[in-house]
Amino acid sequence: MEPDENDEKPTRFEKIVEFVMFHFRWVFVVPFLLPLSFFFNIVIEIRDKIIHAVNSAPNAHKRKVRQIQDELKVWNDKGRKTKLVNARPGWRTMSFRFPIYKENCTLISTDNLFDVLSIDYEKQTVTVEPGVTMGSISRYLIPLGYTLPVLPELDDLTIGGLINGCGVESGSFKYGMFQHICVSFEVVFATGEIDVVCPDPAAKTEQAKRNQSLFYAIPWSQGTICFLTAATIKIIPCKPYVKLEYLKTSTLPEMCTKLTEYSDKSDEKVDFVEALMFNKQKGCIMRGQFSDGPDSEGGVINSISLWYKKWFYTHVEDVIGKRDRTVEYIPLRDYYHRHSKSIFWELRDIVPFGNNVLFRYLMAWMCPPKIAFLKATTPNVLRKLYDRTHVLQDMLIPLDELENCIELFHKEVEIYPLWLCPFYLKSQPGLMKLRNATSKMFVDVGAYGVTTKEGYHHERTTRRLEEYVRSVNGFQMTYADVYMTRSEYAEMFDRTLYDWKRFSHKCLDAFPDVYDKIKRTARF
Repeated sequence: MEPDENDEKPTRFEKIVEFVMFHFRWVFVVPFLLPLSFFFNIVIEIRDKIIHAVNSAPNAHKRKVRQIQDELKVWNDKGRKTKLVNARPGWRTMSFRFPIYKENCTLISTDNLFDVLSIDYEKQTVTVEPGVTMGSISRYLIPLGYTLPVLPELDDLTIGGLINGCGVESGSFKYGMFQHICVSFEVVFATGEIDVVCPDPAAKTEQAKRNQSLFYAIPWSQGTICFLTAATIKIIPCKPYVKLEYLKTSTLPEMCTKLTEYSDKSDEKVDFVEALMFNKQKGCIMRGQFSDGPDSEGGVINSISLWYKKWFYTHVEDVIGKRDRTVEYIPLRDYYHRHSKSIFWELRDIVPFGNNVLFRYLMAWMCPPKIAFLKATTPNVLRKLYDRTHVLQDMLIPLDELENCIELFHKEVEIYPLWLCPFYLKSQPGLMKLRNATSKMFVDVGAYGVTTKEGYHHERTTRRLEEYVRSVNGFQMTYADVYMTRSEYAEMFDRTLYDWKRFSHKCLDAFPDVYDKIKRTARF
């Protein structure tokens, strides 16, 4: 393998600049990005309330979709000379990288689609535009007594990103991935034609069968078959609290055994399951269920989103340091966004004193900084440092491979905590099609942060992790750095349906190939 530019050792001057930029980035983040993020969130919340009050979103949606169709008509009339991509700026995406592939492409205005359109109480569904965030949808649904069966933790994750990409959350052990709670997609093709596609088990007509197969081809496709303009998603009744049980584990085999046991999707008493590993041996499994509040056995209500509360992962470590089993009652919305305040544990490298009691009481009411703002203001010199030391990976592997996977992550990157989120992977067509297996339980192993592991190399190490994931028929989340070759990608993901839909819908000259959007060289 040829060495790349990041194999070059930094000069002494570069090391000094990187040290200052990394350790003192908070000088810019705290006084500038925190207030900006806080007021931005206030404006969005007020805007959403106004839109919901006057119910203007459905009519506005029609106008926005017509604009997309008009832009596609112009592109077609000019001879389809460029590839199509959405107009969302690179700094607003959740990936750490900026997309290079958008250069010299035609930008289509799907970035204006960010409203909740309607809720159907009888069918128990909600219809939303792809730009709606998890923060917005939880703020909208929970006061109505409903929630999404799978509602990923970070506020800024969008519906479109979770469908065209991937979404896993602590309810996934029961309901599967985000794509599995979707009922139908409204899409616009490169021709400008609009359609609604859905899975219809009783499909008999050729059109219905085409719609059904397209529905399964869209997840993980990164918007390379059509433009997603709306999605109808299942909702379920909810209660105001989550009764959360913290269970300490003291060895890696114990964690793997108990997480497998507790990930039984048929257990009606459990609605949420996730785990954290704080080192190779010590961990905590968290089981939750919807609740009306403390019962006759008592219990403490812990509003973990209050500004002065400790970061959630540090709270969990404190809890298991005191006793092996603890039960708390957490307000539902607080629970859903429990990792948002500290961006899992990424904020510890940006604001090292962010969990200090004095900072929490005085300034944490403005946290977290918007991920998009952090990304937009990351200078190139710091980006080079992140290239050498920063890990941001989610590997999806069969649950029975968890012990081997953690051993490998410990050997290669040694970053803790590790996030462990079991999920039920349904056997369905599409890029994430199971090979030689029926539906089974998987687990998302997430590693986020700066590593000091000797011998770590961003490309060579990631390729070893990718090789292991392929060997166990797992999957890599493609928002992260992907170093697989095109053939290795085709080994990990089943391109059969995807390639057929690209051909049959005349996408080959209209959209980039999915691999050309997610590979590391397509992002800087």
